[in-house]
Amino acid sequence: MAEALIMTFMANSTVGVAVAEADEQQGDEIGWISEARQAIRSASADFFRVSPIRYWFDFLMSLVLAYSAAWVYLSFPFGSWQQLSAFPIAAFWLYRMGSLIHEVCHLGAHEMWLFKLAWNALGGVVTLTPSPFFTRHHRDHHSRRFYGTPEDPEYVANVMEGGNPASIIGYSMHVLLFPGLVFLRFLLAPLSFIHPAVRDWTLRKASSLTLNRHYDRKLTPADRRAILAVEVPCFLRACMIPLLVLLGLSDWTRIPLLYALAVGTVVLNQLRQLADHHFEGDGDRVDMESHILDSCNFTRNDPLTLLFFPFSIRYHALHHLFPSMPYHNLKSAHEHLAATLPADSPYHSLDRPGWWSVARRTLLGPA
Repeated sequence: MAEALIMTFMANSTVGVAVAEADEQQGDEIGWISEARQAIRSASADFFRVSPIRYWFDFLMSLVLAYSAAWVYLSFPFGSWQQLSAFPIAAFWLYRMGSLIHEVCHLGAHEMWLFKLAWNALGGVVTLTPSPFFTRHHRDHHSRRFYGTPEDPEYVANVMEGGNPASIIGYSMHVLLFPGLVFLRFLLAPLSFIHPAVRDWTLRKASSLTLNRHYDRKLTPADRRAILAVEVPCFLRACMIPLLVLLGLSDWTRIPLLYALAVGTVVLNQLRQLADHHFEGDGDRVDMESHILDSCNFTRNDPLTLLFFPFSIRYHALHHLFPSMPYHNLKSAHEHLAATLPADSPYHSLDRPGWWSVARRTLLGPA
């Protein structure tokens, strides 16, 4: 099983390289994007070089703090001050640790396979968010075939209409129910094998961590193997939660407490997604320039931006311009571009004042 996990994670971690190469070809004819690419290529620093020490440090620190706070939250008496104090700390660090799924996704096929395995074994399985359930749909979000279209799995405009109260309420309810749906997905995984058609539907429509029900996952043999490899431990993890309660080893309150914690981390992630992009697409496919101009950089250190955008992913437009650039180099790469590119380069216009300046428009619609 370990060998199978290693091979499937390696096979499903080519997103950054593949998308970067495709976007490079698509953007070559666009002047300012070509200038930005040339500025990065000609820099004295290698902004694409991965620092394994940084990845491991950020992961292990987040894991220790997340699970320590979660232990306090789950162990102390229901409603105690210790439990109430530990909840936001646990939710934040679980969200921070979970955000590294994005970095697992963008590592090259043969980069840091032990890190990918460790993240999935210690984080992805425990939180029921394994990377094979994210990698494929995140690749599609970066792709020009999907970005901004109704099938884009991460485009918030596909699941919520800004300024429409009914749509916002529906979106909020979906966010609240999502952890339960993910739990049931893994708990009932064996039922997907009752018929090939059921299995195929499950893999296409219920094996991606997206709120967009219109997204139809395109499957490869490697995808099928990767999903199966993580389904087994995730099924066991999902079974363990109610089983411990039935055996009297955990109090019944553990289930709603875990659910509340899962909702807290999902809410943080969805709040971030409100400001990743401007979401001004009309549903048609867009060219590379429109794709980047629809994305946001946040360079100012306001508290909400720092809260919702861990690991420098607040340089989100830059990330979409260079998907394979490691998160820890985004800030320095941005500073290099800001100092190198001409003053009239559209790149400078990608900078937004802060999270709320974009999230407000996403939620409330144009003023």
